[in-house]
Parts: sequence; structure tokens; C-alpha cells
Amino acid sequence: MKRLLAALLLLFGLVGLGLWIGPRFVDWEPWRGRLADLASAQLGRPVTLEGPVELALLPQPVVRVGGVAVGEAGEEYSFTARLLRVRLDLGALIGGRLAPREIALVGADLTLPWPPGPLLSLRPPSWITQLDANLEDGRVRVGDAVLEGVSARLTSGGLSQSLEMAGAFTWNGRATRFTASLGRPGWDGIATFEMAVVLPEILGNARGVLIPGTGFEGNVEASGPDLSALLPSPAGPFRAAGRLSASAELIAADELAIEIAGNPARGAVALRLSPAPRLDIALVASRLDLDGWVAALRAGGTRSWPISIDLSAEAGLYRGVTLRRLRGAAFLEEGRLTLSDISLLLPGETQLDLAGATAGQRLELVARFAGPDLRASAAAMGLPVEDLDPTLLRRGEGRMRLVLEDAQAAMPEFTASFGDLQISGAGVLRHGARPALGLGLSINTLDLARWLPRGFDPVRAGRALGTVDLNLRLAAERVIRGEAVLERAALDAALEGGRLTLRRLSGRLAEVDIAASGVLALAPQLRLQDLTFEATGSSARGLSLLLPGEWPDRTALAELPVALRLSGGGTMEALALRGTAELGELRLEASGTLDVPQRRGNLGVTLRHPGAPRLLSEAFGLSAGEWLGEGSFSLIASLAGGPRGISAESFELVAASLRARGALALDTAQPRPRLTGRVTAESLPLPFPGWRALDPLGVQALRGLDAELALEAARIAIGGAVAEDASAILLLSEGGFRLDGLRARLAGGRLEATLTGETPPGLPPRLALGGRLTEATLGEPVFGLPIDLAAARGDLGFTLEAVGHSPGALVSTVSGRLQLDLRDGVLAGFDLVAASAASAGPDALVAEAAIREAMLSGATAFERLEVEATLASGRLRLDAARLVAEGGATATLAGEIDLPRATLDLRLLARPAVPEAPDLGLRLTGPAEAPRALPETSAWARWRAERG
Repeated sequence: MKRLLAALLLLFGLVGLGLWIGPRFVDWEPWRGRLADLASAQLGRPVTLEGPVELALLPQPVVRVGGVAVGEAGEEYSFTARLLRVRLDLGALIGGRLAPREIALVGADLTLPWPPGPLLSLRPPSWITQLDANLEDGRVRVGDAVLEGVSARLTSGGLSQSLEMAGAFTWNGRATRFTASLGRPGWDGIATFEMAVVLPEILGNARGVLIPGTGFEGNVEASGPDLSALLPSPAGPFRAAGRLSASAELIAADELAIEIAGNPARGAVALRLSPAPRLDIALVASRLDLDGWVAALRAGGTRSWPISIDLSAEAGLYRGVTLRRLRGAAFLEEGRLTLSDISLLLPGETQLDLAGATAGQRLELVARFAGPDLRASAAAMGLPVEDLDPTLLRRGEGRMRLVLEDAQAAMPEFTASFGDLQISGAGVLRHGARPALGLGLSINTLDLARWLPRGFDPVRAGRALGTVDLNLRLAAERVIRGEAVLERAALDAALEGGRLTLRRLSGRLAEVDIAASGVLALAPQLRLQDLTFEATGSSARGLSLLLPGEWPDRTALAELPVALRLSGGGTMEALALRGTAELGELRLEASGTLDVPQRRGNLGVTLRHPGAPRLLSEAFGLSAGEWLGEGSFSLIASLAGGPRGISAESFELVAASLRARGALALDTAQPRPRLTGRVTAESLPLPFPGWRALDPLGVQALRGLDAELALEAARIAIGGAVAEDASAILLLSEGGFRLDGLRARLAGGRLEATLTGETPPGLPPRLALGGRLTEATLGEPVFGLPIDLAAARGDLGFTLEAVGHSPGALVSTVSGRLQLDLRDGVLAGFDLVAASAASAGPDALVAEAAIREAMLSGATAFERLEVEATLASGRLRLDAARLVAEGGATATLAGEIDLPRATLDLRLLARPAVPEAPDLGLRLTGPAEAPRALPETSAWARWRAERG
């Protein structure tokens, strides 16, 4: 038994060894044709086998044939394979038949045309009830796409069962798995088809039917963690479901319900295969992430086929700004992106339309905008508009062209209108470690009060720009700042590396051409370098109108040519400046230093003019030749200024015959400016407008400041009167002024007086003068009238008050008292001594004629003249006047003098030589310049006639 068992085992071993080794020594070439026919029938395509044929019976019958070619050479869908492997049924093989149970193509290299032609029909022969075919380690080329490592399995359970396909491949480095099911066609030729694809970025499946002559129709679903891995879109998870149709010309998915990064949307996707491949995407969403879409489109790169995207959204977020009613289309072909028909609504209801295209890394756009509130749109985009006037940048429209590149963003063209404001220009922003912004703008009218209501602060501007360098060129037809208008203005400036460079600022201001340049270093400390400023013009009238007040607007000085030059530099704590100014023949030279942070400075000033009377005439319209004399004008002063005011530490003034020096200080820190100091004059000529002048004296102007000035003058000349060694304290206040402690030598005597003035607002000034002149000596006629005081010595006391703006008004309202005590003088115009002596003549007629002649001519020497008078409303009334002439003759004087009208009504009564005789009279009436003198001798003549 054991021997039998061992023999059987040996027999089986020999048979197995024979089956294992035997086929290797058998020539299988006769089987080549049968195997080719078998593969052709199985694959539905002609199969050619060129390589060697090998058969292995164990562990199962397998035939391997190399050099496989499927289809005729050059035929559509033809390909080659490294090896054909067929697993056979052992029983059928023993019976002489080839019954394949598994067919596998190893190393197939298949190139499919793109777009594909009619769909292949994979139909196994009807006698095969079961099929198991594999594709191993293959490569499939579809257009520019290459599928590597393709492994697939095709199985069929029978004639009534569908063909099942499952496998995997690698595409663009992505491992992909797929499954498919192809149903057996029915009587109408329609077959069901289902396919699922699994990639790391997407999971998709399609279900539908294959219709002969039409293609595929069904539904599709897709989802994945990152849509940007498949399409030029924002990164994020997505889901999509809709209807899918496919033919040889078009693969389209429409009625898609999509969710991208949690945002719902609707859309369609179409892949056109003929005449040229193209992918069209249409997307409608309630909200879109525009930052992601823009970045995806710009980084889209080169695709194997053109891609067009049509986006529509009710809202989108771009760089933190919410955009509404977004519409637009993008087309990507061979790396070129074209944008068209893009429109959106910015905050502030501004409509923005865009169109453009890329060229390499360059994106060119044309944009148009219009809206009712562009200010709100600019604020939403982060532009600093909150400091502008609220009325700026409201309704407007404009157009611009943009060029975006990796190294820079340029705006070659820009035009806009905001109401009556027109702006045009260009700009460029260069990227880098320190970005550089260049702007060139033209504007019709630039109102600085609206654009820079808080003024221009270079330090604040430097902080606002941060690390950005700025080059600015600005041209404006008109630049307005208050009442100042700069025409044809041009600005060329730069802010680079902490330096603000004003290359040139030019324009025409009030008919004067101006130009300025300089450099301001912002760090490590503010420093001004190479500052220059020039202004020239044929007339200064326009500039004078910009100065506060009314002077010198209407003067001849404003009509003269003007020239101004200023230069300097240094830190803000020690800014050195020097300059000159010329106005006609008037020349100013100044130099000094400023401490800008502390608002302090020192300045040396020299002001010169060759003719002082001509300067007064040009500047004030005064005729100064009579009282000032002829000569030049010069003012040399050392000025110091600060937050509390300005002071002239010393000054010297020469104006023809006027010579003065001193020191002044103006304190502006008080509620009312206060002027203090001293003024010493060697010669002080003063104008005398005349007692009847009606021009205001300008006393009300003294209300503008408080003052306490010590005044001294070696010589004062006014209206022909000369005072010497004069001194006084001038006090000014809001309520008026006071000239206190006035002392001077006048007519050889000593004058002591006080002048006060009240200047109530809205009312005429009220002046009061009180004082006394003692030991004065008169050596010539005082008034220049026919009857005058020719010589005398004595005292004068006075207390006067008057109200009015002009000398004429003051004379008309003057009131007060006068007390005159003169000695050893002469009264011209009549001879009282001769009249008295003539009254004693023997012949009455001759005596009367002599009296009348003496009363109308000659002069009276007197020993004493005492007068007390009262003034009221400009009328001087003699209360008591007594004259003691030489030789003992006496007289009294009574009557009035009307000062405003300069008329007299006086009566002189003189005692004759005979004590019993009546007084001799002289009546003076009429104008003071030519009074009518009427001797009154009738009473004396009657008395003389009565005596015989």
C-alpha cells in the first residue's frame, strides 16, 4: 500500500514537472493567429501579436505574447502594448479550445485624439458569458493630458449584465481612482452609464444614459476640499450637483447648485471639444470672495485649453470693501487674461465699470466711474477724506487707465469731474522695500481751505505716507486761499527718505510772479535747506489788497513795482533767514534767526528811501515838504519776537529833518495789545493841518491797543511854533489816552500841561487840555492878523475841552477858560497912547482926526495886559481885559471872538488924557483876517463941543 502511494505521488510529480517544464520546449507559434483572433474579438479591434508566445500550464494556464498592437497603424484609437496576458480555461485547453477567463494588456501606450470622436463600443462576443480583462501599467495620452500608471479591470457577468470597470491612474501627480458601469444596450440602443472619480481634491460621480448618435445625458455630483486645485478660483471646499450632457463636441454641466466655501451659488460649466477645446464657467452667487477670484485669475498661468468665467453676484468682498451688483466676464487663454463688461456698485452708490487684459505679468484696465457720493466711496476704500471739506468729492464721474505689474502699478491716464472741479493726470506706484509713488495732476481750481482745512503739516504728511516715497507734480489754473488767488500754479515736490524737497513752486499771485524752492529734512530733526523765494511784479496793488486793513490799498505806493527775495536754512530751532524787498524806491533788507517750535526770532531790519516827503506822499497821500523838509528816509531796527509779542530792542529813524531813536515792545499775550518803551527825538517836526481842517485826526485808531510810552524831543516844530526839551508820558487804554507830565520850553518860557482824550465807541472823541505857560517871551506877531500881539512876556493859563474828530470840529465845540498875564509888550494895529495924547489938543476937529488915525494904525506899548476869557461852543468871550499902556494910559477890552467862523466882535475903551472926558472907543467886527475897525469918538466929540 505504501509503495503504491509513493508510486502515485511520484507519478503525479513527474506529470506536474512535465506540465511545468514541458510547454517551454513546445513551439507555440501555431497558436499566434488564434490568440490574435481571440484578442481581436474580445477588444472589438484588430490585434496584431509580433512578440514571442509563451504558455505556462501551472499553477493555471496562462499565455503571454509580446509586441502587441491594437488597431491598424494610423487608425483612430490604435495603440501598442508591451505584453498580452491571457488566462485560459484548463478543460477547454485540454479539449483543444481557447477559452479566455482573463485578458490583460501590460504596458499599453494609448494616444486618444482630442477632442475625441464617437464613443467606443466595448461589446464582448455573444458566446462569452463571463469576462475578466485587465489593463496594467499603461499610459494614456488625451490631448496634452498624460495619464500615467493606468491600471483598470473590466468585468462582465454575462450577456444580460453590465460591464464593470474599476481602476486607477496618475494625472499631474495626482493619484486618481475611478469606477464605471456600462449597461447592456436595449432594443433602442440606449445603454446606462455610471462613473465615479476620486481625486485628493475632488470626489465626483455621473449617472445617465448613452444615446446612440447623441452622447451621454444624466446628472453629475462633485465635491472636494479645494476647488482652486481644479479651476482658477478661490481656495476652499465646494459641492456641486446638476445636469450633465456629453457629446463628441461638448461636455456641459448646467442647472448646477453649487456651494463654494459655504456660499451658495448657481451656475453652469461647459467644455467645448470642437472645433477647439474651451472651458466656459458661469456662476451666479449672492456673495463672492473677490480677493480669491482675482488672485486665482491672475495666477491662472497657462492652461491646456481656454477658460472663460462669467461671474454675477449681489455682493462681494474685495480688500475689506463690500461691492454690490457685481457683473463681469473673464477669459483665460494661453496665459492671457481678458476682462470684459465688469460692473459693480461701490459704497456711496458709485457705479464702476472695468475692462482690460493681461500680457504676461502685466494687467491693463480701463475703468469708468460715476456716482452721487464719491466721498463715501473713497472713505470705504481707506482713502483719507475725513480731513477734507464735507462738500468736496460728492457727485462726479471719471475715467482712468490702469497698468498693474509685479514691479509697479501705473495709472497712465486719469480724468474726473466733481461738479465744477476738473482733475486729470497720471501716476505710478513702484513696489519694493520702500515703495515709490509718483503723481502728476492737473486741476482747474484748487481751494486750499477745502482740501487742507487744517493747513499743510509736513511732519504729519510724512507720518501718513509712512515708508512710501512720493513725487508730486501739480498744475492748477487757480489756487485759492481765502481772498488770495494763485494763477497758473505749478508744484514739483518730492518726499523721499525723510526729506521733503520742493523743487519748484511757481505761479502768479495778484499780478506778481512768485517762485519758491527748498529742502526740508524730516529726520532725525526738522531742518530746512536751500530755501529760496522770489516775487516780482509791475504793481503791488494786488498784493496790498491781500493785506489786512485798508492800507496801502488806495495809495500811490501800491502802484509801484515790487520785488521780494528770501533765502535761508537751518534747523527749526535756529532757522537763519535773509531777504530783501523793493517797492518802487523803498528798499528793505532783513536778516535774522527763527526758533519755529518756540515761535521766537530775532531780526535786523534796514528800510531806506531816497526821499522821505515823497515816501509819505506815496504811502499816505501827505504833502510833507513844508513841515518835514527835504531828505532821505531810513529805519534801522533790531527786532525780537515771540509768543508774547514783538519788541524793537533799538531803532533809529531818519526822515528828512526828523531824527528819533529808542526802544519799543508790543505785548500781544494780554487781552489787548500793550505797547511800552521810550522814544527820543533830536528833531520832531509835526504836521499842522490848520484849525479849520475837516479831515479826521485818527484819534479813534488809538483804541486798538494799550500803551505806556516815554517821549522826549530836543526840538518839536508844529505850525510855526517850536518847543524844546519836551518830554511826556503817553498812556493809551481802551477808554482813551492821556499825555501826562508834558513839559517843554516854549517861546522862552516853561510849559506844563496835561492832554487827555476819551474815545467812546461810536461817539466823537472828547479832548481836554489843561496847563500853564510861564515866563514866555514873544518877539514877533503871534497870529499874523491886522490887529495882533507883536511882542510880550508873561504867563498863560488854560483849561480847555472839545469834542470832535477833526480840528474844525474841535474848534467848534471848544469850551473852557483862559487867563493871560502879559508884561512889557506891544499890540499892533492901534496906538492908544497917541489917541490919549491927541484928545488933549486945543482944536477939537484936529484932535478928533488925530484920535481916529491913532485908533486905526500904529502900535501900543503896554506895561501890563491882563485878560480873563471864557470859551463856550467855540466862542471866546472876554470876561475881563485891562490894558495899562506906557505913560499911564489905560483901556478895557470886551466882546467875543467866534473861533469856527474866525470873526470878531470886540470893543476897546481907552481913557483920554483929560480925566473928565468920556472913553475913546474902537469897535472891531467882521472876519479876523480883515476886521472892520470903527473908532467911536462921538461921545468925546460931544463932550468937547459942550466945553467949547
